[in-house]
Amino acid sequence: MNILFDKNVPFNLRRLLAHHLVQTSAQLGWGGLENGDLLSAAEEAGMDVMVTCDQNIRYQQNLASREIALVVLGSNRWPYLRRHGPEIVSAVNDASIGSYAFIEVPLPPKPVYRRED
Repeated sequence: MNILFDKNVPFNLRRLLAHHLVQTSAQLGWGGLENGDLLSAAEEAGMDVMVTCDQNIRYQQNLASREIALVVLGSNRWPYLRRHGPEIVSAVNDASIGSYAFIEVPLPPKPVYRRED
């Protein structure tokens, strides 16, 4: 399977998908392309799946007519993503033309700092 990593996807995720051909938008010279143009370029290049951390892409693009699957990650922070490795791999492996999958990646609560008087 040919997979495109958007510019916001941690490179370390590539290790989990080693049995696929993974390329980054930067490697392909597409670092400056925005969502619609990036999806079109990926489709023209024969990519099967695009992995992104842009959670708004679903609302910004009409995905119904796309010839590429989309896997959206709930975070771009590697320490949290790696805990969801099997779920991400499964979403990529199960992807089909025009499909959409969102991987929820809960972040820990922010610490509460109390001011001492």
